[in-house]
Amino acid sequence: MQAKLENIPFKLDRDALAKSLRIDTGSDDLREFENLIGEAVLIARPKAVYRECFVSGRQKNAITIEHVAFVSRALSLKLAGVERVFAYVATCGRELDGIEIAADDFVKKYWLDGIKQSLLAASLDFLNASLKRVFRLGNTVSMNPGSGDASIWPIEQQAQLFSLFGDVESLIGVRLTDTCLMIPNKSVSGIRFETEANFTSCQLCRREKCVGRKAPFDPALWDIVNPEHS
Repeated sequence: MQAKLENIPFKLDRDALAKSLRIDTGSDDLREFENLIGEAVLIARPKAVYRECFVSGRQKNAITIEHVAFVSRALSLKLAGVERVFAYVATCGRELDGIEIAADDFVKKYWLDGIKQSLLAASLDFLNASLKRVFRLGNTVSMNPGSGDASIWPIEQQAQLFSLFGDVESLIGVRLTDTCLMIPNKSVSGIRFETEANFTSCQLCRREKCVGRKAPFDPALWDIVNPEHS
């Protein structure tokens, strides 16, 4: 089963966004930021696509999902005993890329990135809620190509992940560059699956300074899934 999610509800919390972007209350910057939010609200269309998939083969350092092979010891270990997974791509939408910002206005570009991130979060929340509702899932976790240390699940394998859907750009407007980065930039792809154990790729990321970190690095888990790089 494959489904595209559109008309995703979202709310851009001006105060919370302004605080996270360090925009002073009552400043000219805040008024400009409010105008940017107003423009974004009118045109933003966050989207997502998911596909129910089944594991069709297993190896020590790889796993095959719907006859597409993914080389990742971490993914193979985490999917031990798991038969069904949900591949997905979620995005803030490409509409906001049409907002005109001067090439040298780096502050406004930074604000727009913050707005995009909020829209991506709304897309992911809606996606996860939809999966739990439609498939009656319990606790789920996600793994993402390129998230965590580069050796855990190489970002280049986004190409294989995208192949599970067909033409993702036609579906929700997300395309891969030659280096397997996604456009729009605030997009994420991954595999979500049901499990009793909590996990986040941050546990396998050795970068000390990361603003998006959700959990501390776990050296014991690292040694298990990536012994050759310990």
